[in-house]
Amino acid sequence: QVQLVESGGGLVQAGGSLRLSCAASGRTFTRTAMGWFRQAPGKERELVAAISWSGGGTYYADSVKGRFTISRDNAKNTGYLQMNSLKPEDTAVYFCAVRVGMVLTTNSHGYDYWGQGTQVTVSS
Repeated sequence: QVQLVESGGGLVQAGGSLRLSCAASGRTFTRTAMGWFRQAPGKERELVAAISWSGGGTYYADSVKGRFTISRDNAKNTGYLQMNSLKPEDTAVYFCAVRVGMVLTTNSHGYDYWGQGTQVTVSS
């Protein structure tokens, strides 16, 4: 089992920045890929970014490319999502998820453990 706890969400004005963290405990965080998802009211959950275990492979949704950066510190069992130039349409609950396996996937069904989510609200 892996327990995931997100933090760093909040209210920010458009153009601002937030850094989300995902702290993992339990089973080792290494040899796992990680993803950040978001879900806005009335919309389906979507993958925002993903990273392989080594950090050498990353994926970004087109809507966040150039604005968001995913990273991880395996020594600290923590993953991050740096969000810059935030827009009102980025408002959502953000979830981190971990996949047992070193290669990232863009399929939400490929993730084995999920956090409870953290709210991000971007005002215009």
